[in-house]
Amino acid sequence: MTSVETSARRWLRCYRPRPAATVRLVCFPHATGSAPFYRSWARELPDDVEVLAVQYPGRLDRIAEPALTAMPVLADMVTDVLAPRRDLPIALFGHSMGAAVAYEVARRLEQRHAAPLAHLFVSGRPAPCHHRPGTKHLGPDDDLWDELRRLGGTDPAALENPQLRSALLPTLRADYRLIESYRPVDAAPLATPVSALVGDVDTEALVDEVAAWAGYTRAAFDLTVFDGDHFYLVPHRTKVLAGVIRSLGLT
Repeated sequence: MTSVETSARRWLRCYRPRPAATVRLVCFPHATGSAPFYRSWARELPDDVEVLAVQYPGRLDRIAEPALTAMPVLADMVTDVLAPRRDLPIALFGHSMGAAVAYEVARRLEQRHAAPLAHLFVSGRPAPCHHRPGTKHLGPDDDLWDELRRLGGTDPAALENPQLRSALLPTLRADYRLIESYRPVDAAPLATPVSALVGDVDTEALVDEVAAWAGYTRAAFDLTVFDGDHFYLVPHRTKVLAGVIRSLGLT
């Protein structure tokens, strides 16, 4: 097995191989999220789409590896894994922190191959010009844990489990350090078409902040606003996937 294949097995989870796929959709989880967040997508999308979910270090089967705390390092490593996989067009989907990672990976892949990707989907994330640095990663454990509770998206019973809290806190702190210390560069707009998605009462990503992603592509752009909060895509999964299919030109 080559080093490239070894890295791909560490970073990417393919829950359902699709031999007839015409596009590969690479999905990036939110802070403290992991690849299984997208497991159902692999089952529900049509045979044209093969889903690869990114597994960041520091969680589940990679719990023994330290979580990364610098966006450039994480984006470079994922780019290195994806760059050789050019047998199919690649689209990227990222939610919250994952949207920022997906954008940085899209920039790098475009630069490396001098060609646009099939599509970039950014969900629940303000455009880079509205990025807000922060210091929550420097605060007490209780404050960080309360932040996770406030955002939703995590089973309330799991939040009361002291063993789970102990296991997740280092990853939570590392992910917040990564996104709060992220400093987007003033880059040229992508050649890749972009779709932005957001909940109408998401306090982490206001609709006008998400609409500003329009300035980050010179290709097509569209914005879809769902009713819901930061994790609107969980109850609206069917509609989100229908939009992904349309945007990829598979209908």
